[in-house]
Amino acid sequence: MERGADEVRAVPVDAGAAATAPPLTLPQPDAAPARRSARRRRGVAGDLIALGLVGVLLVGALAATGAVLYRDLYSPTAFVTRYLDLLSQGRAVDALAVPGVSVATLELKQAGLPTTATEALLRRDALAPLTDITAISEEESDGVTAVTVAYSAGPHRGTSTFQVEPAGWIGIAPAWRFAQSPLAVIDLTVRGAMKFQVNGFEIDKRQVSPDRADADPLAAVALLAFSPGLYSISVDTAISESAGVAVLSDKPQAQVPVTIQTEPTKEFATVVQEKVESFLTACATQQVLQPTGCPFGMQVANRIVELPTWSIVDQPTVNLAPAGADWAIRRTQAIARIEVDIQNIGTGVIERVDEEVPFFIDGTVTILADGTASIQVAPAD
Repeated sequence: MERGADEVRAVPVDAGAAATAPPLTLPQPDAAPARRSARRRRGVAGDLIALGLVGVLLVGALAATGAVLYRDLYSPTAFVTRYLDLLSQGRAVDALAVPGVSVATLELKQAGLPTTATEALLRRDALAPLTDITAISEEESDGVTAVTVAYSAGPHRGTSTFQVEPAGWIGIAPAWRFAQSPLAVIDLTVRGAMKFQVNGFEIDKRQVSPDRADADPLAAVALLAFSPGLYSISVDTAISESAGVAVLSDKPQAQVPVTIQTEPTKEFATVVQEKVESFLTACATQQVLQPTGCPFGMQVANRIVELPTWSIVDQPTVNLAPAGADWAIRRTQAIARIEVDIQNIGTGVIERVDEEVPFFIDGTVTILADGTASIQVAPAD
């Protein structure tokens, strides 16, 4: 048989080798893409969780920031502390412009305060600084929030509580106003002076009294005052003076009565002393037994030979005492001397009289509207 070119030759096979030949292994699918897909799914899930956490943190941060902004800028406490900051800087005009600060006559009347209260103290020149302003509490009830703050007014530590109510919105931020004006009233009575100083700012009663030039020197003047505020009131004029009286206005719409009794200045007392001495010296020039309008004299039953001669040998020591709006000269002693020849009517004998005549005086010193003083000296028992 002819072999073709493509004839297959039989090749003997070793039976032992065939028994130990390795089994046929089929190709397995590649696992790497599946692992990569799982990792991608886990990565996306992690990213979503991380984004969620970031979102939560961001919302929390925004909420915390909003709370801080509200507390520091838009809360009732922030409203009150801004008002106190204006006072601490002496910005009286701006403080008056804060909603609810300015007070109308009707509100004064409803609060039982004098409706004639003047705004003379509501200015920069009459303000004392506030420091260490600290918020203490904020309590809301029936739509009104009570805000309590602490502060230092000079050497004094004080606390005040203010009533605050909503006043609409400014954009998305709430607005506030004082439900009760923080202004108070100082009822000031000054005895012995028409002028006084408040924190160094001088005020004349006739400028702030509703009676103006006809103001009663002893009548109290009502002065609106910022609360809180420290007011040092004193008198320092040519006629009278007083030590400073510190008034801490720490309660809104309170009425604070203050009375100041002045004392005469050394210069004024010296002037009165000189005027009294001059008056008595002038009395001594009258050559009569009873000088007209004078606190000393002599009575005799006999005839005087020549006109008598008077002199003051011991002038009185003038001691002034408060007397309402004016001054009183306290009872004090002086001594005059008379020299005169007296003839006894019965015997005709002439006797030379040279003796001291003690006498007592008192008097009044009235302060006139133009600031001058009227001094009257009278005999005292």
